[in-house]
Amino acid sequence: MAKNHDKHDGHLDGAVRDRSQTKMPTGHWVKRDSESGRFLNVKHDDKPFKGVRKEK
Repeated sequence: MAKNHDKHDGHLDGAVRDRSQTKMPTGHWVKRDSESGRFLNVKHDDKPFKGVRKEK
């Protein structure tokens, strides 16, 4: 899992593991668990999640 340090400067150190994201036809980004394939979270502001790899 990515780590936040005490700086709070708006970025994560490292990538979020066991997660991926894909863009839905509506334009929203959805986060998916790599092991089970379940959808975890939907982001409604049309910007991708920080530090989560994108599916091809």
